[in-house]
Amino acid sequence: MEKKRNWLVTGVSAGLGRAFARAALAAGHTVVGTTRTAKDLRVFEDLAPGHAHGRIVDVTDGDAVCGLVAEVEQNVGPLDVVIANAGYGLEGTFEETPLDEVRRQFEVNVFGAMATLQAALPAMRRRRRGHLLAVTSMGGLMAVPGMSAYCGSKFALEGVLEALGKEVAQFGIHVTAIEPGSFRTDWAGRSMTRAAHTIDDYDELFTPIREARQKASGNQLGDPAKAGEAVVHITSVEQPPAHLVLGSDALRLVTAARTAVDEDIRGWETLSRTTDSAEGAQL
Repeated sequence: MEKKRNWLVTGVSAGLGRAFARAALAAGHTVVGTTRTAKDLRVFEDLAPGHAHGRIVDVTDGDAVCGLVAEVEQNVGPLDVVIANAGYGLEGTFEETPLDEVRRQFEVNVFGAMATLQAALPAMRRRRRGHLLAVTSMGGLMAVPGMSAYCGSKFALEGVLEALGKEVAQFGIHVTAIEPGSFRTDWAGRSMTRAAHTIDDYDELFTPIREARQKASGNQLGDPAKAGEAVVHITSVEQPPAHLVLGSDALRLVTAARTAVDEDIRGWETLSRTTDSAEGAQL
């Protein structure tokens, strides 16, 4: 019989965060879910009274996140699984996107996730067990025009998770980057923040991409409930993956992007080697 665990999932008001929490609750786990409003908190707790525990927090407030984790550890129980899910999308070409909006994107998507994982890590390290996860995106392993800030934040989070996983493996702690493709959530609709359109030169390239994304919103390939089930599954296996790509669209696009990188490396291998010092490394 699978052990029942205590979960923390940030951003459970909607979308994949809600799906992860629902799946964990359905599997019999206890879930603490964070929201930004009291209304969303009540809706979440109604999913499974006594097992779904809502907390209000802004993940960009590191002190508040640390306090939340300490309170949960004391009043709910030791955290076994933590998913840093809270985040949002910022659409706009690189040149059109104000740096203040880029900074806000990184504050939530990168530093908010880092604050959540850092807060949970000390107790997991002392217990010598636990599973830390964060939702990056297929946009953390490949990039598309008009999403430079979003993809940049997700690429950054991928690097954090990769290094973190190597640091904490010695303590019996697993780290997984969850890399979803397009799912039927509000991410591409009302939840998307869009930089103001100011430069017509990009219209030929970017307008069809933007319109296709808006048209597809609500009709995407991915099923959030199935994503939730997949995440619950990997938290129950002895050796969970460092990377979990979700969706056949993500598999196709990520594979193509990584193939392109490999081709660049191979194609310019000779030039790359010319930058070594003639006498070799001096150790």
